[in-house]
Amino acid sequence: MERSEAYFFSAAFSGAFLASCLLFSGLSRQQRAPYMDEAFHVAQAQAYCEGRFQQWDPMITTLPGLYLVSVGIVKPAAWLFGWSGSIICSTGMLRFINLLFSIGNFYLLYLLFCRMHHKKAASGFQRILSTLTLAIFPTLYFFTFLYYTDTGSTFFTLFAYLMCLYGNHKTSALLGFCGFMFRQTNIVWTAFCAGSLVAQKLSEAWKAEQSKSKDQKNFAPKGSFGELMKAIRFLLEYLTSFKNLSTLIRLTWPYIVLVMVFLIFVVLNGGIVVGDRSSHEACLHFPQLFYFLSFTLFFSFPHLLTPSKIVNFCHSVKSHLLQYTILIVVSLFFVWKFTFAHKYLLADNRHYTFYVWRKIFQRHELVKYLLVPVYIFAGWSFTDALKSKSIFWNLVYFVCLFAATIPQKLLEFRYFILPYMIFRLNIPMPSTLKLFLEFILYLLVNAVTFHLFLNKPFQWPGSEEIQRFMW
Repeated sequence: MERSEAYFFSAAFSGAFLASCLLFSGLSRQQRAPYMDEAFHVAQAQAYCEGRFQQWDPMITTLPGLYLVSVGIVKPAAWLFGWSGSIICSTGMLRFINLLFSIGNFYLLYLLFCRMHHKKAASGFQRILSTLTLAIFPTLYFFTFLYYTDTGSTFFTLFAYLMCLYGNHKTSALLGFCGFMFRQTNIVWTAFCAGSLVAQKLSEAWKAEQSKSKDQKNFAPKGSFGELMKAIRFLLEYLTSFKNLSTLIRLTWPYIVLVMVFLIFVVLNGGIVVGDRSSHEACLHFPQLFYFLSFTLFFSFPHLLTPSKIVNFCHSVKSHLLQYTILIVVSLFFVWKFTFAHKYLLADNRHYTFYVWRKIFQRHELVKYLLVPVYIFAGWSFTDALKSKSIFWNLVYFVCLFAATIPQKLLEFRYFILPYMIFRLNIPMPSTLKLFLEFILYLLVNAVTFHLFLNKPFQWPGSEEIQRFMW
């Protein structure tokens, strides 16, 4: 790191931490009691703090990683600083654990940007601004100040991805296990780490195969349908070779072990979620992918929604009219047959998704079909942003994206955090102007969401409990 970059990074890191501490203090004063799902998480962590490890709330759906880490941090800190009484494992103290994870995420994001966008591809200022922007990504940043699993889950997943990029695959798998202990669906991103390693080997083998033929004219354009078919045929041929398969197994065995542990857990547990299974049933909810693409289009609009992108999309539609017609028909079918509205989505007016659903999707029966062209453009722009990655990397990422989103019945923006992070890390470094626009967008969204949460409380009829708007 050059001296000027080090100064900029220190200033951004310190400024972000100071602002987060001030916001943490203000939010904790306004909302002292556990709010929403915090009621379950805080009570469970406090039971662990008191040594009651056999106690478990059946409404909690995730494994106890958050509570074990919290106790592992708070207990030694209490002994070191002489804390006693109610301050130990209080709501505020437990929330502070997530603030620590948030600072860790800041540093991990910077290391990931440095690893993936070298000096020739991006300046130090661009990497730092990208880090600061993603560190305050609204959906994730909001839950930094509440005792939820999202911040810690993101920390261990990003850490595992960083170790994977550096080739420390045993460490990556171990960190993936920690992420799995925070949220079971993080196993998908452990598989992504293994898949990205396999994709790298496949790309190397494919380039060697192409160089042997010395016929570059037959090399399909990157991102084309022809390239996809060639890649799939090559993939099948490559994986049917025992030598190649054994090489890949030797490379990815730490991840394979973790996936086997996950499968054993699912069998013994009788499902993926730990508790409240009736409200968290897996299903084929294909429109979840459309919601994710729309979510990404909004939060990455400086990169995905540009005049040149729109013009190129129109040219693409004009050149491949039949393919787009088929895609629209298939999408309409998915929207028609596989749109689900979870009972939480329809009943809980504290979440923004409630208003998105009511104000947009429930405005008229045809709205969900009229949005299909928007989904198509969002999908095209999304894939176009990833065209710098190899076809094999894209195959791995999209398989993991489908696995992370489609089985979820509930429309919940928190489920989009990790796939969005992986996407944003892997697109080419945008211009400084686009980065500033993205940063300003995130600041504005955060300002609105925290203002609504802190200053616009409301009460349900017949209840004295204060309710607040949140993601």
